[in-house]
Amino acid sequence: MNKKANAALVGSMIIFGTIGIFRRYIPLPSGLIACARGLIGMLFLLAFITLKGIRIDGGAVRRNGGKLFLSGLFLGFNWILLFEAYRYTTVAVATLCYYMAPILIILVSPLLFGEKLTGWKLLCVAAALAGMVLVSGVLEPAGQGSNQVLGILLGLCAAVLYAGVVLINKKIEGVPAYDKTIVQLGVAAVTILPYTLLTEQVPSGSVGWLMLGSLLLVGIVHTGVAYALYFGAVVNVKAQTAALLSYLDPVVAILLSALLLGEKLTLAGAIGAVLVLGAAILSEVSPAWLGRKKAGG
Repeated sequence: MNKKANAALVGSMIIFGTIGIFRRYIPLPSGLIACARGLIGMLFLLAFITLKGIRIDGGAVRRNGGKLFLSGLFLGFNWILLFEAYRYTTVAVATLCYYMAPILIILVSPLLFGEKLTGWKLLCVAAALAGMVLVSGVLEPAGQGSNQVLGILLGLCAAVLYAGVVLINKKIEGVPAYDKTIVQLGVAAVTILPYTLLTEQVPSGSVGWLMLGSLLLVGIVHTGVAYALYFGAVVNVKAQTAALLSYLDPVVAILLSALLLGEKLTLAGAIGAVLVLGAAILSEVSPAWLGRKKAGG
């Protein structure tokens, strides 16, 4: 086991898990935050690979140009939808909606990649859908307000776009991880800039050091540093280990939203959270693997 790589991977997931908290304290439109995140993150990673002596493979990037552009476009608008979801519902609920992405990937993979949809996978899908119903609060006696419903829908739409990013990435061949991310971040920033300029206005009272500091934090730490840690570590750990550790992100988000923002899940919501995250995690492993782990103690 590569402890250093595992620690870096855990660190990146913890950073990703805190972005919803910081979004609450940034008094800016979601499109502007997403645009700044892409631009600053791209510049940071460019500086990082330059210092490491890594050169971008221009040929591989050109060969996959269309796919990189589409995935970058999806990435940018996925951020906008997720940041908007944080505005209308709790960080915990928005994050759980977002983590329906692995379940969506399971459902479409048989059509796109010819992967077999096993009974185990179907069970995970059913558990996740049941959990999503509980998290949404539709079964609660008082129901949910319109803002909560809108936040849930935005989170689920963000999950659809992120699933699209993952699926397109599966089709991208021969592009190193850093190159892929730099291009996608740049495309995200450039493509959502017109949308931001046409549809959003910067509140006049928000311009200042707090705003600039917040944007730099999200761009450098939550994007540049987090992605650098992630890609530096993921090549040195097993794929299944990386997949399972990635679920630290929503766990951190849920815990911090309760501790720092006072956003508590109801009992039904907590059960739903366990079902959604449990289904997503267990979908990454097989019953045979679980049996071997149990037999091995």
